[in-house]
Amino acid sequence: MSHAWLPVSPCGPRCCPDPDRPVHMVRLAARLIGLISLFAVMPVLVTTPKRFHPHYARAMLRCCGIRLRVIDGRGDNPATAPIIVAGHTSWADVLVLAALRPASFVARADLLTWPVLGRLTERKVIPIDRDSLRGLPAVIATITDRVRAGETVVFFPEATTWCGRAYGSLRPALFQAAIDAPVPVQPVGLRYLDADGSTTTTAAFVGSQTLADSLWRVLRSSGITAEVVLAPPQEPGRDRRELAARCERAVRGRTFSPAGWLDVPLTGYDAAKFARSGSPAGG
Repeated sequence: MSHAWLPVSPCGPRCCPDPDRPVHMVRLAARLIGLISLFAVMPVLVTTPKRFHPHYARAMLRCCGIRLRVIDGRGDNPATAPIIVAGHTSWADVLVLAALRPASFVARADLLTWPVLGRLTERKVIPIDRDSLRGLPAVIATITDRVRAGETVVFFPEATTWCGRAYGSLRPALFQAAIDAPVPVQPVGLRYLDADGSTTTTAAFVGSQTLADSLWRVLRSSGITAEVVLAPPQEPGRDRRELAARCERAVRGRTFSPAGWLDVPLTGYDAAKFARSGSPAGG
């Protein structure tokens, strides 16, 4: 049964019009062939080392026509944070963050039944039923156990998808795992841009849309860039609400200094370098 605290997004199909720059049919056909080819080799993926998975996710993004841009705002001495949090816009968020570092994902339980993404993540998903509060302690315990074992875990604290031009607050419940571990949290600002550099809703997966509808819209679009901003890692502290608030400010492009909340200084960054900076256990 649904509970009163279940996050609800007002975003829906009206937020996601058809692409105004559709790709040529030849390129669309190439993207489809690429995705089919990647899907065909997926059974081999589960037998490969973890370091292969980011390469596969990047290939999936390329076949979807999504470029990846990673910007570092972590400072001169970035710490390795085994928990990564980001806002949630699309099914593509999983591919974008999987392209950075081998990781497990806290995701809706029915993701495991989806084509392509379900197979790609079936061994790396921590399923969560957002309709049930009773399952939260078990999910938090699983996150805690995995990060203590040296893995990286990603979750989306908005707990539902938004179109990218609107967004929700970061719910504090799962941040308890960072306090229990205890480990720092890496906030990530994630947005999708069009060819002009403006925020686009093309990649959004919201409301009553199906995965097929959203994927087809992305495949027919041109000039989509997934921009990832790595904000300074946040120490867990003792209060999950306070930690969630700090991470929310960082995700939205603000970071804390002794002088207060300031704009994050951004520099260019290599996604492959971030992947190599993971934990000694390889993710």
